[in-house]
Amino acid sequence: MITYVFLQHYWWFLIALLGGLLVFLLFVQGGNALIFPAGKSEEERSLIVNSTGRKWELTFTTLVTFGGAFFASFPLFYSTSFGGAYWVWILILITFVFQAVSYEFQSKAGNLLGKTCFRIFLTLNGCLAPLLIGTAVGTFFTGSQFIVDKGAVGDIAAPVISRWANGWHGLEAVAEPFNVLFGVMVMCLAISLGALYLINNIDNEKLASQLRRSLLVAFGGFLVALLYVLIRLSTMEGFTVDAEGVVSLEAGKYLHNFLQMPLVLGLFLAGAVLLVVGVLMTLLNGAFKRGIWLAGPGATLAVVALFLIAGYNGTAYYPSTVDMQDSLTLANSCSSEFTLRTMAVVSLIIPFVVSYIAYFWRQMDKRSLTSEELDRSEKY
Repeated sequence: MITYVFLQHYWWFLIALLGGLLVFLLFVQGGNALIFPAGKSEEERSLIVNSTGRKWELTFTTLVTFGGAFFASFPLFYSTSFGGAYWVWILILITFVFQAVSYEFQSKAGNLLGKTCFRIFLTLNGCLAPLLIGTAVGTFFTGSQFIVDKGAVGDIAAPVISRWANGWHGLEAVAEPFNVLFGVMVMCLAISLGALYLINNIDNEKLASQLRRSLLVAFGGFLVALLYVLIRLSTMEGFTVDAEGVVSLEAGKYLHNFLQMPLVLGLFLAGAVLLVVGVLMTLLNGAFKRGIWLAGPGATLAVVALFLIAGYNGTAYYPSTVDMQDSLTLANSCSSEFTLRTMAVVSLIIPFVVSYIAYFWRQMDKRSLTSEELDRSEKY
């Protein structure tokens, strides 16, 4: 029998899956971050821009879907974070606006700013979007400064359930080193995936060699940040929830979650292995170009596991550092059972949508992108 608790966990799993897919698709941003470091000539930069330009809508659509799924299944998180820590989300959306405008106008006739200016916008989006998204997700473990008062919904003058406890509205997250390093980790991972995707998608040996050098640097930065994050996750206090819904601190909570959920630990380790193998095979074998198809799914699995230890096993996935009893859990922040059950039926179409996207992706990428093909088609 499908229970309310099962539906809560089911929808958190879907949130985790969307988060993992979003990080995979951030290869678009990572590729854009390499326009100038790896692209040394106009031809090479044009190849990079046109390669990522064919996929950028997928990343933005997944980001919107991620936010929409949170709104539908865990509306209290949506109103608390998106309504309270709004500066972070506004900055993220601004970087994506830069991206959309840059793809649309950089090659238009009468462009007064020039291609270089718009490519700088793309580079900013490539670095800042993953950094900000990662920093925001880091607060799932360290907490944020908010207050929840569900009784306020009956206040006609100010029916506001969630209130932010400071005037920074999310920007205070950068004061916590863990959040910043989490963001750096996501940024370096996105750049690594971007390099892997471009190596696979573009047929240009000189550019591929330069991308491999960038991959080595980005992946090195990722490993350093990842080591810090894993050490902190293994030692930091976490917010645990008992059967009555009372929140308390537990030393080593996230390490305990891994150990008490071996399937999630196995998911994380499998993802890490796929990611490392995909990168190493690309770096050590100059003829190997399909590393993205190992590293991409690997990154997805690892991110899913991190989301699961943040919300499963009696854990407050969005802790309040002002009053820990206001922390958000799967039970106290979800939609009604009717809503979750109805949406669960709708979610059954997801595999068909993913298959549709995969089919047309394959059709677009049957052949590697070359300079000759760019001359015959419309350019970004």
